[in-house]
Amino acid sequence: VDGSSDVVLDNTYPIYVFKFINIHPASDGNRFLFQGSTNTGSSYGVTITSTFFKAFHNEAGSSSGVSYDGNNDLAQSTSFQQLNLDADLGADNDQSLSGTLQIFNPSSTTFVKHFIATTNFNHSGNYTVQCFIAGYFNTTSAIDAMQFKMNSGNIDAGKIKLYGIK
Repeated sequence: VDGSSDVVLDNTYPIYVFKFINIHPASDGNRFLFQGSTNTGSSYGVTITSTFFKAFHNEAGSSSGVSYDGNNDLAQSTSFQQLNLDADLGADNDQSLSGTLQIFNPSSTTFVKHFIATTNFNHSGNYTVQCFIAGYFNTTSAIDAMQFKMNSGNIDAGKIKLYGIK
């Protein structure tokens, strides 16, 4: 939330970058999600339109190449956007998620707010998955808070860092 705990998410920077470092769920089979707020975190549910691509490679040597995954898109939805494939983020000690989320001009009251995310995570079935997500918050209100969570259970460990870029 902008202004809380020294967080700056306003017009100070035109681009904000969130870094996810070894995000580890408390239990297997989770989705790591995000959503924005236009009312300093009183509610989360800004309308999102997005697209989702993925590539994977398992320990046995099988891979998918890059493919579109329409099941994980959002189309004018107020749901949380997922940052990993399906509900399969593993909770073993060698499984976690890392990546970035960029949001452009979140304080604009003229334009929608575009975002780009790239994550890599260890699937509960023992393979690595790279995800590519892009879209926009369909609002001309300022985004002044972001929430990150698992779809079920807690985040057991990891760091989320926020950077502003001029």
